[in-house]
Amino acid sequence: MLVAMTMGVVVMGGVVILLIGAMRSQPRLDKQATNIQTARYALERMTREIRSGFTPDKYTASSVSFQTYVRHTTCGGSTMSASSVSATKCEVTYTCSGSSCTRIEAAPSVYTGTATTILTGIGNASSVFSYPEAASPPTYIEVTLKIPDPEGSGALTVSDGASLRNATLSN
Repeated sequence: MLVAMTMGVVVMGGVVILLIGAMRSQPRLDKQATNIQTARYALERMTREIRSGFTPDKYTASSVSFQTYVRHTTCGGSTMSASSVSATKCEVTYTCSGSSCTRIEAAPSVYTGTATTILTGIGNASSVFSYPEAASPPTYIEVTLKIPDPEGSGALTVSDGASLRNATLSN
């Protein structure tokens, strides 16, 4: 009976240690999951707009500007247009610097306006956009977001790409 009680105490001690370890790592895992979810949302939004955009006007590793149609009554406005009304052609500019990415919506060929932050906490703001083809202007844009681990043990990379609507695809 004494041996069984000792073994029971040892087993219960191991279970408690595992439970405490899991509880300590849960906040870090929650933060990491939130960062990943936010990055995936921002990435999906960027690639969706790139896919519906026309030829990029300006493009670097940290910024891309292109014209696309948006469902607002005016460029840069917040009022959504009715579904029976044609979409508005606007200039959309994504710029990443520091550790965040912003979006500007302005009249065609206008690159300034009120910037809206769409993502913070990235680790590669100077190299978010890439253009793998040699064409100028590019018809395919890759977007890569590196999200730092809250514990500092590396980064998670989330990437996607899109061809613009005027792309001429070849085999």
